[in-house]
Amino acid sequence: MIKNLTLVFFCIVLSSCQTKPSLTLNYTKGEAFGTTFSVQFIDKHEIDISKSYDSIIQIINASMSTYQSDSDISEINKGDTTIVVDDHFRNVFTTSKEIYKETDGAFDPTIGVLVNAWDFGPKGKIMTLDSVKIDSLLVAVGLDKVHLKNNKIVKEYSETFLDFNALAKGYAVDVFAEFLEGKGIENYLVEIGGEIRGKGSQVIKKKPWKIGVEDPNFDETQSYSKIISLQNEAMATSGSYRKFKLDEEGNRYAHIIDASTGYPHKSNLLSVSILTKTCMEADAYATAFMSMGLQESKEFLKTHQDLKVFFIYEDAQKKINTLSVNGFP
Repeated sequence: MIKNLTLVFFCIVLSSCQTKPSLTLNYTKGEAFGTTFSVQFIDKHEIDISKSYDSIIQIINASMSTYQSDSDISEINKGDTTIVVDDHFRNVFTTSKEIYKETDGAFDPTIGVLVNAWDFGPKGKIMTLDSVKIDSLLVAVGLDKVHLKNNKIVKEYSETFLDFNALAKGYAVDVFAEFLEGKGIENYLVEIGGEIRGKGSQVIKKKPWKIGVEDPNFDETQSYSKIISLQNEAMATSGSYRKFKLDEEGNRYAHIIDASTGYPHKSNLLSVSILTKTCMEADAYATAFMSMGLQESKEFLKTHQDLKVFFIYEDAQKKINTLSVNGFP
């Protein structure tokens, strides 16, 4: 009798072990928004939802891509006042307004006309930029001159050029993440062009998601001297060491435009990485801090401790230094 009970117990244990589902790492990579993306998540089964990723990319491009001539934002920039913007556009516009006010205009999506003038954007290059030309362009700059009424964009100056590229990638990361969470996925890592958001952990390996903070290499090589764990947060990085232009005298101009002067911003900051709840906010604040500079950013962060920030900068002797603020690991 005892032998029979033991056999029954063994069969139950064996059956439960055999029916316990194994976990699978689902991984997809591709191209989006002029860069690359990757999505990895852990589920009980192998799932192909790459077509959904493609749909998200197409929808966001149709709404906010300045590189797509027939997108909503391109039509608005050309003067069409009849465009009814979608939820994606409204979300990005509303967040842009909030961060524009908080940073006293350091983050400003209307600097697109200046970005184009300095040949950092999709438009052609203006060969000569004197103070008179820049002053004329500055008249149409300022997000306080753009309004959302009845789901339509109203510009005080027709020349105002909206450009959400400073936070659109981060926003797309959030959309991907929310799509995965809507499917009940609790462990994922989404990355688009270096902007990242993660939830949970790499439960198969029983380790946290690991991401690297890129070193500021001017020779376009990639290296990572700082590796951090990411859990239920997003990270975005903005830097001046990769996207820049040289003038005839060899002076380096960063792609960060100072909205108050109209000129490319010169500072000792090489890169800013931000950890916070949403990738859209991290993306926008990283751009703002590059414009604000190290000292002003440090003052700002005293009253915004929800932003964890890692600065890489040059000192007076051109030596590279780092600074972690608000608990950036």
